[in-house]
Amino acid sequence: MKRFFLTAAAVFALTACATAVGTAYAPADSKGFGYTEQRIEADRYRITFAGDGATPQDVVADYAMLRAAELALANGYDWFRVVGSAMDAQEKGGVGIGMGVGGGSYGRRSGVGVGVGGDLGTVGARQFYTARLEVLMGKGEKPDSPDVYDARSLSEEVRARMNGTPAQ
Repeated sequence: MKRFFLTAAAVFALTACATAVGTAYAPADSKGFGYTEQRIEADRYRITFAGDGATPQDVVADYAMLRAAELALANGYDWFRVVGSAMDAQEKGGVGIGMGVGGGSYGRRSGVGVGVGGDLGTVGARQFYTARLEVLMGKGEKPDSPDVYDARSLSEEVRARMNGTPAQ
């Protein structure tokens, strides 16, 4: 019986991995995966990118930054400053695997019952990452600060990684 449950859990986990494709860089879909933005002021935006369980954390972060760069360029700005950021992770899905043994009595026969149980862990759970940014956009020469990004350069760099080629 134990072997059956472990085999079933392994098949479930492999199936989950085989069907996972990751979230494409696109506006949020009906499940909420993808990017959204909210204009706070003329030059300030709140950007979110939510990935499904097959989208790695670094890709989620890159896609949020790419959206910030695209918004800056689309609105005539040259650079943007990240004034706030957060990365949320939530574990979802999976199958809990456990095993138990027990004893008891039947009819006129009695006996001492001993119970043993244990949790063997969770199989197939996936991490769902959501990146949140608040950005302030600007024009002209980019300030020399580690939280400021050239919108065009960042966009080219991230898009090159998305396509699997180095940026020129």
